[in-house]
Amino acid sequence: MKTLTMRVDDSIYHMIKAAANGQKRNISNFIEFATLQYLTSVQYVDNNEMNEILNDKELIQNLKDGFKNLKAEDYTIV
Repeated sequence: MKTLTMRVDDSIYHMIKAAANGQKRNISNFIEFATLQYLTSVQYVDNNEMNEILNDKELIQNLKDGFKNLKAEDYTIV
């Protein structure tokens, strides 16, 4: 377990404290929870990045092949 020290504006502190109280958590537990929620949430991809992904023929083929292997249960977990 690591200790983290951070400085935040008073208005942000009050928002964090209110959110923590609303979930019946202490502030450090709420910050850990909120950070995990953010880091594991679906990330937004803008149109330019999506076009780049969709135009990468090798990537698309690898994804299709991987999906076929998954459906055929032809894979190894390492």
